[in-house]
Amino acid sequence: QLQLVESGGALVQPGGSLRLSCAVSGANIFNYALAWFRQVPGKEKEGVGCISGTDGVTFYVDSVQGRFRISKDNAKNMVYLQMNNLKPEDTALYYCAAGPMRWVVDVPKAFQYTIWGQGTQVTVSS
Repeated sequence: QLQLVESGGALVQPGGSLRLSCAVSGANIFNYALAWFRQVPGKEKEGVGCISGTDGVTFYVDSVQGRFRISKDNAKNMVYLQMNNLKPEDTALYYCAAGPMRWVVDVPKAFQYTIWGQGTQVTVSS
């Protein structure tokens, strides 16, 4: 059974950087698509970006393009979300998710991902 555990959330000032980590256990990430989502109270989960565990191709939502970067370490079974130039509107609960497909073709949608972590809070505020 695949399990995901996020870490790295924190309070950070606008313009700052943060790296979130997602530790994956139970299976090798090579055979999965991995994604980061975020959610604020009262709103649906928003797909931030995704990465193919097989070939490393990534897709990002427009609002984070050029500021956020997803990477993976297949040997460590880890997925990362590097967030730079953070803005107050990036404040959210961030989730790591895994989907039963090896490749990604677009910005992630929640229904495509079947296994979720518990989330880690990111707050951007001065």
